[in-house]
Amino acid sequence: MLKSNYQKIYSGNQFDVKAIVEKLHSINIEGVVKDESESGRLAGFASAIPGEQDLYVHNDEVEKALELIKSHFKK
Repeated sequence: MLKSNYQKIYSGNQFDVKAIVEKLHSINIEGVVKDESESGRLAGFASAIPGEQDLYVHNDEVEKALELIKSHFKK
């Protein structure tokens, strides 16, 4: 198995993920979004219900990203 330099920090709906990604960009962290339902749709396996998206960041940025997520949901 390949070792990844990225760690999943959040799973949720597309709206929360997009908001978090925008906040990550504001502190110069690049998030990677993985959307299994969109991947399936593009491969020809249509899905009427959008699934959760997974958000990954580089291992060096996990702590800062998790702090940002905590503050995002304190509202």
